[in-house]
Formats: sequence, structure tokens, C-alpha cells
Amino acid sequence: MTGPDNPVDTVLAASIELVVFDVDGVLTDAGVYMGATESGEAVELKRFDIQDGVGIKMLMWGGLDVALLSGRVSTATELRAKEIGVECHQTPDAYKMPAIEGLMARKGIGWDAVAMLGDDIPDLAVLRRVGLPAAVRNATAPVLGIAKWTSTKQGGRGAVREFCEALLEARGDLHQVIEAYVEERSGS
Repeated sequence: MTGPDNPVDTVLAASIELVVFDVDGVLTDAGVYMGATESGEAVELKRFDIQDGVGIKMLMWGGLDVALLSGRVSTATELRAKEIGVECHQTPDAYKMPAIEGLMARKGIGWDAVAMLGDDIPDLAVLRRVGLPAAVRNATAPVLGIAKWTSTKQGGRGAVREFCEALLEARGDLHQVIEAYVEERSGS
């Protein structure tokens, strides 16, 4: 769990209503496995960390909206978003601003109510505007330079879970979310 050595600012945390995650390099280790079936149908595989997915669910259990925002279109990303029950916005050529602005307009929130965890240059346009820009440990220098929080773990290797727990801890909700989950699943 996140400790006092890597907290999210409590004032920022309290203002967050929407958490957005980049996919490649954040939810994955940035590796993309590409191939084809015998009939020539393209196949793309990505590795997602299961504990990161639970972290995302914890944010939702804590009352936050969550969305995935990717700068490339991928069936693997769509499948993962569907599995964990979050909105998925995939934009070709990393044009992320229209997708995030549409999402914010639908939810009736401003930039200060949005947190984003990113890793690379395609995330910068959004990270520069959100209230809580966050980075995975192995993010590029431009992203690390503007991040208000940085994980101790690498993208695709627990950084998302670390961020989710740090955000919930800063909001004072982490213990309650965990206990509500355990209690719900302890009955018969």
C-alpha cells in the first residue's frame, strides 16, 4: 500500500471526480505483441496487470468516475476496458483532447476535477490541463517534469494500483473501500 513517503496532495485529491488513465506504458508495460492468424487476421496482445485492474475498481467503489484514454486504437484495450467496466476512448494518432473535453462536458466538470496518469509525450496536452497530473516512474522526462505525483513502480507493473491507493488514501477513503469490499464478499 501507499505509505507516507509517496502521498497524493489531500487538497488536490478532494477535488478529483474523474480519473483518466493512458493505456500503453501505463496500464501496460508498453509492449505490443503483434501477429496474424493462419488466415491473415491481425492479432494484437497486451499484458495488463490484474492488481492495477482492482485498483481501478477501487476508485469506482470510492465514487470516482474512471476512463481509459488511448492515443491508438486497439481491440485488446477495448476488451480490458469492458472487463473492468470503464469507459474507453481510443483516438488514432494520439488526438486525446477532443475525447477528454467531450467526457468532461458530459460529466459537467472542469479541468481541476480531473486526474490523469500518463507516461509519454502523447499525454502532455491533457496532463498540462488536469488538476492532478501524475506519472509512472518510467515516464519520459517531459511528463515527469510536470507531474504532481510520480509512482515508485513502472507502468504495467503496479503503477496504476499504487496511484489508485494513494489517491484513495489522500481522500480518506482507502480503508473504507477495502473493508466494504471484504464485507460484501464475506457473507453467504
